[in-house]
Amino acid sequence: MLLIYSNPAVWEHPTFLQAPEALAMSPEDREGLSDQFGTLMKELSDSGELIIGQPLGAPEDTETVQVRDDEAVITDGPFTEAKEHLAGYFIVDCCSPERAREIASRFPDARFGAVEIRRILD
Repeated sequence: MLLIYSNPAVWEHPTFLQAPEALAMSPEDREGLSDQFGTLMKELSDSGELIIGQPLGAPEDTETVQVRDDEAVITDGPFTEAKEHLAGYFIVDCCSPERAREIASRFPDARFGAVEIRRILD
């Protein structure tokens, strides 16, 4: 699973186009990022590696549930100790960890936030 992390200051998808660094780019360079992402999505779809991808809602619309002393404690937000928040995910079926790293490095989000690679356990 590739987890896309982004700064929640401006929450609009695709999140990589909302990063301050991307907003400072020329319209042509921003279009280039979108083209790179489209190329990657087509490649993964054509190869059968893309299983699913989905953007997530804004952090301010998120709640976190934790059970403490048998009581549910609900807090607003994703309640993480990070500047970035989980923005979405892609499930890919790769032949190797190296391929997963190569795919993750091609997401434009990796330039401005982070892409976490995590195995899904059966």
